[in-house]
Amino acid sequence: MANETVATPERTKKPKWLRVKLPVGKKYTELRGLVDKYKLNTICTSGSCPNMGECWGEGTATFMILGNTCTRSCGFCGVKTGRPNTVEWDEPEKVARSIKLMNIKHAVITSVDRDDLKDGGSIIWSETVQAIRRANPNTTLETLIPDFQGNEKLIDRIIEVAPEVVSHNMETVRRLTREVRIQAKYDRSLGVLKYLKDNGMRTKSGIMLGLGETEDEVIKTMKDLRGVGLDVITIGQYLQPSKKHLPVKEFITPEQFKKYETLGLEMGFMYVESGALVRSSYKAHKHAS
Repeated sequence: MANETVATPERTKKPKWLRVKLPVGKKYTELRGLVDKYKLNTICTSGSCPNMGECWGEGTATFMILGNTCTRSCGFCGVKTGRPNTVEWDEPEKVARSIKLMNIKHAVITSVDRDDLKDGGSIIWSETVQAIRRANPNTTLETLIPDFQGNEKLIDRIIEVAPEVVSHNMETVRRLTREVRIQAKYDRSLGVLKYLKDNGMRTKSGIMLGLGETEDEVIKTMKDLRGVGLDVITIGQYLQPSKKHLPVKEFITPEQFKKYETLGLEMGFMYVESGALVRSSYKAHKHAS
């Protein structure tokens, strides 16, 4: 699942470093007004992202395409699972229009998994990037893609339209992958990222902590990602979307996040965003330059 849903755990008391200030500022207020007026679909608002005010203030926003129903049932994600609606072929133009209305400098595009489609949704992905380019030639792009079941022909459609950054989230360590990402495979995700890098893309991935992983497992995952040439890594705290989802096993301290940041930079990552409130799109505008 490529989506980066954010929510609040219901039964576990959060430590003080996870308290979030309400988004404020003129830019945020203006964009919130546009989103509400034109009913624009941003994952920032639907996912209640803690960094929404900061990102919008920097001209960055995340948009989800291909509907809001996923064909996969990951244990961490708040997006509903089921039979998705039919593809809306005018969606690329709608997203491009939203970005223009909001005057977005850097857009992150993500989606649900569409294993129900022969093309995995890759055609809409390609057309969305092209529509955004036509309407917003100065906007940089990050595509936060599903694994497309490892099908290189489908991944090629992303490569052909050449977004500045292509991201695919690993989400967790190898041992927990089957529990956290039920229909995904650790090595398949690594393979997708390697294929993207081998074909000239700037690559990015994210992992969540607090699901029961050990420090050694986190470091091994970081090394695996760097081993396939990954450029950018984000590391954040997992928060439980509802009682039906996987529980938070541990709240990682700011000191531990800092340690992972230092280790990541030593490994050679171009950018390492590591912190309790870090999400896939955090500081995303930096990663395109």
